[in-house]
This record gives sequence, C-alpha cells and structure tokens, in this order.
Amino acid sequence: MRRICVFCGSRTGVRPAYRAAAEALGKLLAERGIELVYGGGNVGLMGVVADACLAAGGKVVGVIPRALMDWEVGHEGLTRLEVVDSMHTRKARMAELADGFIALPGGLGTFEELFEILTWAQLGFHNKPVALFNVEGYYLPLVQMMERGVEEGFMKQENRGLLLVEDNLFALLRSMAAYHPPAVGKRIRDEKHL
Repeated sequence: MRRICVFCGSRTGVRPAYRAAAEALGKLLAERGIELVYGGGNVGLMGVVADACLAAGGKVVGVIPRALMDWEVGHEGLTRLEVVDSMHTRKARMAELADGFIALPGGLGTFEELFEILTWAQLGFHNKPVALFNVEGYYLPLVQMMERGVEEGFMKQENRGLLLVEDNLFALLRSMAAYHPPAVGKRIRDEKHL
C-alpha cells in the first residue's frame, strides 16, 4: 500500500491512549514509507496523526472543504493540501487517493466516513481494506451492532467481513496487507420475495 486514508476525530477525546494511538499510527506510516491521506484538519486526532507523520519524515495529503478552511481548521504545514467544494467531494477524493482506510476513534464525521466507505465496498465500488484501530475498545459497541445486523438478517456475514478490527497497530497493518475482499454473490436480495 502506497497511501492509507485515516478517518479520525476533530477532538482528541478524554483518554490519553487516543492521542498516543494517533501519534503511533502517523509515525509508523512514515517509517514504512506509506503516505497519509486524511481530512486536512489541524485539530483533534486529525492534527495529531498528521503532525506525527510529518515529524517522522512522512508525506501527508489533506483534503478539506472550503467551508472548513474558512473556519481556519485547515492544516497549512502538509506535503499537499487540496481544498475542495464540499464534504462529498472530500470523501470521494480521499477514497480515490487511498489504497486502504483506517478509522481511529472519532465522532459522527468519522462514523459517517467509515460507513460510507464500507457501503461502497459492499456495493463493489472498491475492494480496498477498511479497518478499525480499536483503541481501548472504543469501537466494540459498533462491532457488536454490526454483528447484531447479521443476526437479525439485515447484513450478510461476508459484508461484516469487509471490516477488519484490530487493537494492535502492527496487527492492523498486517491484516490490511493480507486483505482479500470476501466473495459476494448477488448484492441485494430479499429472501421472502424470491
């Protein structure tokens, strides 16, 4: 993988482990020669992961909507900062640039980015690995909700398999490197109406 897109919070959260995880991820990407692609912000875990990657000699590409630049949250010290017209364009551009995706802890924006990229994988729009860095078990309730979706018949098991989950950074990158998208048949089918 040449580039990994990281989705993460515009806040650092209450646990020091979240900041430490973002720093470790940014540093490791730089050490492995993997470019960081992210939302272009200078705040929260977004700023932490970008700064850590840059400090370790890595390359960082940010993609940010004009509205957020106008709020002065754009990171001016990146290798490249692309200013786009909307959040929709931002997400499409990050997806285009990346060879894989990692979600660090975050809030609504992170959840939305994660589920959109997973939905695109489910629909066959891409076959890139999507992973959760499950720092301090932050994403355990989300993983349980997805498993409930399978149990209740709203998701196929192979669609649950689209999401890699690791609490160890090295295991996470190994899982991403070894990823093979699950084989899926007909994508949308209501069993009761066949």
